Amino acid sequence: MLVDSNPPLLHHYGALLHQPSNKTPQLHENHITEECQLPLIDLEGLKSPDMSYRLECASAICRASSEWGFFQVVNHGISPELIKKMRREQVKLFSAPFEKKQTSGLLNNSYRYGTPTATHPTQFSWSEAFHIPVSKISDQTCYGEFTSLREVMEEFSTAMSNLSKVLAGVLINNLDKQEEAVGDICESSSCFLRLNRYPACPFSPEMFGLVPHTDSDFLTILCQDQVGGLQLMKDSKWVAVKPNPDALIVNIGDLFQAWSNDVYKSVEHKVMANEKTERYSIAYFLCPSYDSLIGSCRESSIYRKFTFGEYRSQIQEDVKKLGHKVGLSRFLI
Repeated sequence: MLVDSNPPLLHHYGALLHQPSNKTPQLHENHITEECQLPLIDLEGLKSPDMSYRLECASAICRASSEWGFFQVVNHGISPELIKKMRREQVKLFSAPFEKKQTSGLLNNSYRYGTPTATHPTQFSWSEAFHIPVSKISDQTCYGEFTSLREVMEEFSTAMSNLSKVLAGVLINNLDKQEEAVGDICESSSCFLRLNRYPACPFSPEMFGLVPHTDSDFLTILCQDQVGGLQLMKDSKWVAVKPNPDALIVNIGDLFQAWSNDVYKSVEHKVMANEKTERYSIAYFLCPSYDSLIGSCRESSIYRKFTFGEYRSQIQEDVKKLGHKVGLSRFLI
């Protein structure tokens, strides 16, 4: 008997279509999206013995964070061999039968698919994922039969954690603040690693692989394959990100925008589904603990202080009531 590894996305999407209020869903306009080349930054510059090169590299990171909210990095310290190993393990994991992924408690029971909170087809994400607290990655009981995944995930998450701290340090120092400001509240135990799979979708290009959103962390590092589909908002229009096999993608999250008093930008982005090809990506989220207070690096902040737990609760409340995240505007003074 053929065992299906795919989640029942079509069934759930169809149920949304057949709700009386959704008989004529407004699908996304099928227009040509301009492809962009994100700012590309060689992190070797941060290690240069020449201070001018170090400053130039740091300046490029901060400028991209302000102007784009997104950038790419090469020579980031995560080996191609480790990325290949991680991808092999990821593909193996998602190839497991759907029932096993959903019910066997894998990776801290962190499996999810589609959008359970969706009340309209345009709120639905054609994807599946494991969203794992980094604190659980070393827990042997999380892996079941996928024993070879643990060692690779530990090595990969450690490397991503180290990179995130380097980048956060650059962004903090640029605003004349102590590097410990974020490091103190972003222990690796409070961060997350998310393994994504976007199955091929018969409705592409109308279907979201991941609905438009901003990230609710300090910053995110994305390791993606070459299929493409990531788009971001730039100058009030959607632009497609051209995959680069040698680069990781970094984007600013809401917390860094709040902390920097809008110097750095948390930019809306989405993933569009592909009609013929599945897509894989891995994201590392640099997050504080839920009781960490998010203030501002400026004395006169445009946001009131809030804890990360408070921010997450407000997002969940808005999604439940409105069907979408509102985000930082809820915390403006």
